[in-house]
Amino acid sequence: MNPQIELSEIREKRFTMKILQVNSVCGVTGTGRIVTDLYDAAVNNGHDCIIAYGEHKFHNDPGNRKTIEIGTMWDCKMHAVATRLWDAQGFSSRRATIEFLKKVEEYHPDVVHLHNLHGYYINIELLFSYLKRKKIKVVWTLHDCWPFTGHCVYFQQVGCDKWKEECHHCPLTRQYPASMGIDRSRQNYLRKKEAFTGIEDMTLLVPSYWLAERVKESFLKDYPVRVIYNGIDLDIYRPTPSDFRKKYHLENKFVVLGVANVWVERKGLSTFLALADRLGEEYKIVLVGLSEGQLASLPANVLGLPRTDTTEKLAQIYTAADVFVNPSREETFGLTVAEAMACGTWPIVYADTACAEVVKKGAGTIVTGDLAEIEKVIRECRKKGISGEMEEAVTFFSKQRFGQEVLTVYGEKR
Repeated sequence: MNPQIELSEIREKRFTMKILQVNSVCGVTGTGRIVTDLYDAAVNNGHDCIIAYGEHKFHNDPGNRKTIEIGTMWDCKMHAVATRLWDAQGFSSRRATIEFLKKVEEYHPDVVHLHNLHGYYINIELLFSYLKRKKIKVVWTLHDCWPFTGHCVYFQQVGCDKWKEECHHCPLTRQYPASMGIDRSRQNYLRKKEAFTGIEDMTLLVPSYWLAERVKESFLKDYPVRVIYNGIDLDIYRPTPSDFRKKYHLENKFVVLGVANVWVERKGLSTFLALADRLGEEYKIVLVGLSEGQLASLPANVLGLPRTDTTEKLAQIYTAADVFVNPSREETFGLTVAEAMACGTWPIVYADTACAEVVKKGAGTIVTGDLAEIEKVIRECRKKGISGEMEEAVTFFSKQRFGQEVLTVYGEKR
């Protein structure tokens, strides 16, 4: 645990609730910051909270929060190997999970709040068997579609809807969580269905109506589903002037920004590269979060940057941009869209993802996904200027609102 504490000391104190969150990461990336925000909200309201996490390849940053590390880096690597060889994401890490559940038993939480269970760190069958046996109240935030598919995290790009009945012959086995060829999507689907159904008291939280609609078509449909939009730290994500444009010689450029934790194909990197061919020298595309390999192969009118080391620096980049484009084909919320709006930057998003919901709550432009339409909107923004009210984003997407809504679910009785 971090910091080092005795669980017996926690039990002796009186708290309204003891809440255990389980996620792949802590304090980094979107879901990692969500769990730390919820931890802070719980503690500030008089509850006790512990975050359990286990994806050790990330530089997790729990700060001074109480945590449990699930397994080791070696456990993660062995789980990843099992996934590559046997398509076993979520079905390895038995030893690490058994040791973790001993700590859960000692803590004796009132609520277990699950987040991402993929990430090579936990055995879902052992976890859910324990939760059913102990009859613990469970809240599960679905950040993607993995919980109700036999393999994939997203399926829209290939137009697959096998998950509605029973997965088989998966077209995405080579994508995360990648398998080297063995397709166990049918077995995985059936094992997930057996594990995840039958919890006596479980509420599913989703960050968009887009995802809620798909959950209601899946084998999780019998659980109550609540839409709670994610929150962001508005003390950080706000208009933040800096010397960013001067530093990179962008004073006379119309800056088109894209941000991602990892620029996989579904995030729309190819769309930005195509835009680079169509936009003139008066424009500059800035992409944040690129890998070393991606940085080495960019055209001249694209400024590539690695992932920022602080959220404050990211807020400066959002503020420096003229427009923010999210050309992702698969999004269950669109955290970067909310962050851009909070920094006063006009977003442009696709209509067929949850990003459109985020824009409708604030301001921005929704496009059909045609490259020519995106180019036209960018040129119009430069020519006519940008107008719109961003205050809705500042109020609606606050992490305080988000935390209070989730805490309300913790206290509900079924």
